[in-house]
Amino acid sequence: MKKYKVCVYAISKNEEKFAKKWYESMSEADDVYVLDTGSKDNTVNILKQLGATVVVKEITPWRFDNARNESLKLVPHDADICVCTDLDEVFLPGWRKELESVWNDQCTRIGYNYNWSLDSNNKPLVNFYIDKIHTRENYIWTHPVHEVLEYIGIEKEIKYTTDSITLNHYPDTSKSRSSYLSLLELSVKESPNDDRNMHYLGREYMYHKKWNKAIDTLIKHLNLPSSRWKDERCASMRFISRCYINLKRYDEAKMWLEKSINEAPYLRDPYVEMAILCYKQNDWKNVIKFCNKALKIKTHPKTYINEIFSWNHTIYDLLSVAYFNINNYKLALRNINKAIKLCPNEKRLNNNKKIILSLSNP
Repeated sequence: MKKYKVCVYAISKNEEKFAKKWYESMSEADDVYVLDTGSKDNTVNILKQLGATVVVKEITPWRFDNARNESLKLVPHDADICVCTDLDEVFLPGWRKELESVWNDQCTRIGYNYNWSLDSNNKPLVNFYIDKIHTRENYIWTHPVHEVLEYIGIEKEIKYTTDSITLNHYPDTSKSRSSYLSLLELSVKESPNDDRNMHYLGREYMYHKKWNKAIDTLIKHLNLPSSRWKDERCASMRFISRCYINLKRYDEAKMWLEKSINEAPYLRDPYVEMAILCYKQNDWKNVIKFCNKALKIKTHPKTYINEIFSWNHTIYDLLSVAYFNINNYKLALRNINKAIKLCPNEKRLNNNKKIILSLSNP
């Protein structure tokens, strides 16, 4: 197996609680480079003491792509393989050996397993491929936020995908993402025909409870000629429905969920969201109908679109409530047991089981 020079690069700001664990994970590389963009805590000192090369530089005005490109500049040009990660991410041990077993001199980029969300037992909830391992030359980062690694080489990009490398994500939920909205607005202004950015902007308006702006933007996403990925189109339709629910316009919400099911009938997510809407309306028959349709889908696609609620205890929780309300205590108990098995410490689920048992065994 050929030996390659492997370099990790990253950006950081106030990451002292992640720095040691991150560096230890990345230390299988030959060198580790970090562009710190203005930490006020001990991030820089921790990383330097551990052995990383750290350069401090503030990026003004702030853009994630500019910061990534500045961090990539720290990597020497004789590096064979560049590995871009964030400080809240950790590789499973042995990643360097696996990388060198997959890489060859023709390869320009590698896709690998990314566990974006994990439960308390480190079981993946949302898993998909990312591809931030690449050659030193012919790549730049683009877009102010939700930045993309873009190939700019003359020759064809050669990309491999492997399941033997896994990167886990342990996000700091206390960190603000308040800058995302303005950066996404800038991103859409710069690239108005980019369907991905338009989808993200509509989603961000939804997160900020700007319901009408979210609806308008997500419809723009659906109308873009480049908007062809059915999973993402389905998500835009689901998000539009969520906005209408918050506006108490339930008929329109239902209509958009019907559209989302038709768009991607192979995904669980639109069926579960329809079941949730039916639950809000005490429509127990259709809660059961759409939950069972969701459960028929056994394949968990490796895309970022996946919703956690489609694969955790939620479906069984909904079914138990629905069956309870139509006085079918046997099936209510069966489903609450399945929900508790997936989420054993949830107090509400355990209380529901006690209620079901009290009525089924008077």
